[in-house]
Amino acid sequence: MKTNKLTDWLPTTKKEIKIRGWEELDVILFSGDAYVDHPSFGPAVIGRILESYGLKVAIVPQPSVNDNLQDFTKLGIPKLFFAVTGGCMDPMVSNYTASKRRRDKDAYTPNGDIGFRPDYATSVYSNILKEKFPNVPVLIGGIEASLRRVTHYDYWSDKLMPTILETSKADMLVYGMGEQPLREIVELLQKGVPFSSLKTIKQTAVLLEREEALPKNKNWEDVEIQSHEVCLKDKKKFASNFKVIEQESNKLRAKRIIQGVNKKKLVINPPFPTMLEAEIDASFDLPYTRLPHPKYNKRGPIPAFEMIKFSINIHRGCFGGCSFCTISAHQGKFIASRSQESVLKEVDKVANMPDFKGYLSDIGGPSANMYKMKGKVQSICDKCVAPSCISPVICSNLDTSHKPLTQLYQAVDKHPKVKKSFIGSGIRHDMLVPEFNKNADPKELDDYTEEVMTKHISGRLKVAPEHTSDPVLKLMRKPSFKYFHKFKERFDRINIKKDLKLQLIPYFISNHPACEVEDMANLAAETKDMGFQLEQVQGFTPTPMTVATVIYYSGYHPYTLKPTKTPKSKREKEEQHRFFFWYKKENKDWIRKTLNKVGRQDLLNVLLPETKEKAWKSVNLKAVKNTFDDAVPATDSNFSKKPRRKKKRKLRPKRR
Repeated sequence: MKTNKLTDWLPTTKKEIKIRGWEELDVILFSGDAYVDHPSFGPAVIGRILESYGLKVAIVPQPSVNDNLQDFTKLGIPKLFFAVTGGCMDPMVSNYTASKRRRDKDAYTPNGDIGFRPDYATSVYSNILKEKFPNVPVLIGGIEASLRRVTHYDYWSDKLMPTILETSKADMLVYGMGEQPLREIVELLQKGVPFSSLKTIKQTAVLLEREEALPKNKNWEDVEIQSHEVCLKDKKKFASNFKVIEQESNKLRAKRIIQGVNKKKLVINPPFPTMLEAEIDASFDLPYTRLPHPKYNKRGPIPAFEMIKFSINIHRGCFGGCSFCTISAHQGKFIASRSQESVLKEVDKVANMPDFKGYLSDIGGPSANMYKMKGKVQSICDKCVAPSCISPVICSNLDTSHKPLTQLYQAVDKHPKVKKSFIGSGIRHDMLVPEFNKNADPKELDDYTEEVMTKHISGRLKVAPEHTSDPVLKLMRKPSFKYFHKFKERFDRINIKKDLKLQLIPYFISNHPACEVEDMANLAAETKDMGFQLEQVQGFTPTPMTVATVIYYSGYHPYTLKPTKTPKSKREKEEQHRFFFWYKKENKDWIRKTLNKVGRQDLLNVLLPETKEKAWKSVNLKAVKNTFDDAVPATDSNFSKKPRRKKKRKLRPKRR
């Protein structure tokens, strides 16, 4: 592999710009993340895309906002515009836990150090730039801008906030994947069209004066949603907005959304069609070094990079539409898959990295097993408004063949330098159950499951049933827990047949809208019966642009406008969480009192039988014998390892 030169990265300093012989820049990109030149890091993708259009681009990663702000002026003024992104995660998720405690690590900063990314980074950076350079356009994008493009609830400040275009004072917002809108923006600017005239580009949003006429586009229909001011006064009307926003964001022929915001109006243009294979290949085939910028060499490793260093992203998008998840809101529900050739080209690059030991950490995507899946008849998809293609049932028009994915895994494993390729992304287990995926070939589903279990995991298979309560799962847009039982039967059968001794690791969420204390007690009892002892469980975190967050704030389901209860107080959340840890001594009395109070002795008898420890040991060891024996010890598992037996101490003669 060739030795990288400093000029192989986008420049980050005046010195690096001079090395390239550039006198001025076309675009300066500010990012809340450290600069990792890798296709899994959005800021690097945007920089490389702009570069591919012939632009001179520099990146200012994690500019300091606590000094004289020289990071915002050191590279001068760009010819076209400033670009701003908060990074690969919403900065508030990066900075705070679900309980609003400040995190002690930032995965996108060298050494995991904190303090290099401000809260609400996109707005902070953009405001500084507009104050210092009022006449230079600022274009914002990335997940923070994308999910905050309209009136939204902000969990960390516990209030309703207007579009981020208002708080950031930016001139334009790009939502979703940025390649297609950026191409059109750059083409028009290069033709001499003023930035201020770019009002009808798909997948962008702008703020106009209230009395200003809407830009004309004969191909678009308009839909007006409740204004920001109305949303502040009426939670139910705020909730009603989300159905329109979600449906229009996921339609192939969407309407333009209009919303009043103070004395202005927000205009959100319809999205681009899903990227074609050639388009997404072109994005991944750009000349990334796949490494952090050399400026970080002495500061320590970047955790997020270390995690994906030897992984391959094979597609974008997710048609699951889970109520608590933001993936489809940002990447869309339709799958954009790379060609096998593009994937194998990247595998070859990774395999030839000097420190590659033969192990690919992940061949995956937002959901590992959605590669190449799409509608059988495109005209049906064109008219679809459903936010999920697999909830409440799998759409009969959805091709869920796992054959292309199985073939891709096999092609990757033929590379002479690849010893093993792992699947680290979450697998949709429900799509592997013929009773749920009724239109699929059961043998094909078994072939895929067997391929993954025998060749692509090490000790553990992680899946996400999320809950056991059918009403909660329905609201989550997840299938009934009975399909997890069905999947476990298939998993156990293959486990025994192949003598694999693998561990199945299910993930669950507590405190989700519609979840009651009894639901959590039932979850604990049912998982205990299956032989699982939970150790860590994710608490629901309200993030902008999800159904669950709208319910959390407003108390109404945006599709039915019916009242829906959500655990919100600290006490409610802690009580729900305690059921996961029924086996802990300090929780037993509380569980006993709570279940007696609600008359659920049946659950109490499962969780805390009279014979206590003896009963648990006999049930647990029996239930997990086939699955847990000799399993690879879990390092980040949500579940405990097999109970250890105490070794008998050998008696030794006393020393005299």
